[in-house]
Amino acid sequence: MTYVQSPSLPIGLALLEEQLARDLEYLELPGKPWVPERSSGGQPVRDVVVIGAGMCGLAATAKLVLTGITNIVAYDAAPAGLEGPWETFARMQTLRSPKTLHGPALGLPQLTFRAWFTAQWGTKAWDALDKIPKGQWMDYLVWYRRVLNLPIVNGVRMTAIKRSGDLIQIDIEGAETGPVLTRRLVLATGRSGLGGFAVPDFLQGIDRTYWAHSADEIDFDALRGKRVAVIGAGASSMDNAATALEAGAKSVDLLIRRKQMPRINKMTGIGSQGVVHGMHQVPDGWKWKFVDYTSATQTPPPRSSTLRVSRHANARFLLDCGIRAVRQDSDGLLIETTQGPLRYDFLVAATGFLNDFNGRPEFSAIAPFIRTWADGRYTPDMGPQRPSMADAPDLGPSFEFRERVAGTCPMLANIYCFNDAAMLTHGKVSGDIPAVSAGADRLVRGIAASLFAEDVETHFANLVAFDTPELMGDEWVDATPLLRKENA
Repeated sequence: MTYVQSPSLPIGLALLEEQLARDLEYLELPGKPWVPERSSGGQPVRDVVVIGAGMCGLAATAKLVLTGITNIVAYDAAPAGLEGPWETFARMQTLRSPKTLHGPALGLPQLTFRAWFTAQWGTKAWDALDKIPKGQWMDYLVWYRRVLNLPIVNGVRMTAIKRSGDLIQIDIEGAETGPVLTRRLVLATGRSGLGGFAVPDFLQGIDRTYWAHSADEIDFDALRGKRVAVIGAGASSMDNAATALEAGAKSVDLLIRRKQMPRINKMTGIGSQGVVHGMHQVPDGWKWKFVDYTSATQTPPPRSSTLRVSRHANARFLLDCGIRAVRQDSDGLLIETTQGPLRYDFLVAATGFLNDFNGRPEFSAIAPFIRTWADGRYTPDMGPQRPSMADAPDLGPSFEFRERVAGTCPMLANIYCFNDAAMLTHGKVSGDIPAVSAGADRLVRGIAASLFAEDVETHFANLVAFDTPELMGDEWVDATPLLRKENA
């Protein structure tokens, strides 16, 4: 008698990992290493260094390894298990994305979150799951890294980028120190992209004991019994407001400049493989139009996140409440708004991130030379010039930076912007879950092609030098002498 396991029963991670290993074997993955080794001055040279081991960094590193580009390393400043936002400044309870999205799985079914989840808890639990808890998503990414045995070093921060002949030198500190030479550099630096926090002018000069950015490490327990204000109506605004309320804040006000809350998630409505693969191919005017429209209409916070705030009686949504000025005094913060003066003990600025990389010391050697959309790609007929868009880097077809003035910083062609700042040029394929696999594929195809072209003489020499015969010479008899004799 043959027994068939019920699909509702978990198979266990060990069996899933066996299935994944078999799939990789069938697909001949990882590909055999093919990039010639290099050294410079006796120092080994990496083929690629990836900065960041969050979701995008993992996807990029995994795709490089699977493509046979194996002399690589990814560095992340965070301890293992704390890469990316999921266990730090992401304060939502669940992901916004549908649970069915394959995320960084790179087209491998056994590498999806769904496979990982059902292997442990079964299909009944999967069917009952609504949204993915953010902590569980981090657990999945930790497994993803382990099962693919990705070359990642934690506790390492990049402090500088320099040119070293035709190579890139990065300086690092932490668990590893000193200069590292590499042929290609991928900046998988997440939401902060290249510029860090966006801080409104009215907070300049205000003591940091009175306010924090939503991506800061915030001691919410210290807000117990405090009057708290949160700027904005986006997802991070709701998540931070809810966290403060749940920590026992006396009151939390959401200061919302708009007269109405955004209610429709426009990009979700048109999500498709056409958008994923077509957005970076359309004319620049259309790219600008899509991003400008979604910026103007704004993305609403998730319904669950909003209800998480509004269920508290001591929470207020203050619409049409723009901020004119902020002052600090002995009683905390006095905020002048379009609805009048308001008093708070602490403020959270959920004001997003910048594309202006001029303020980041680690990018100081390349920032002045990076071409942005304001450097000619944007034209007034596209629509209003939003600074957040105009400052976006004007990237090449594989996420590579481009020079503002040709010839001034050639190494930019070998540095790749695989983070949120690439959205205007490439669409949402390097920051969010839905299309990160497509983004990683686009990135690595470009890196692989450029490395091959750079080493083309070596590859041709290897072609000429290859001398392993398939035929040994004893498989046939040359009948030409007999034919000649017969014809004589």
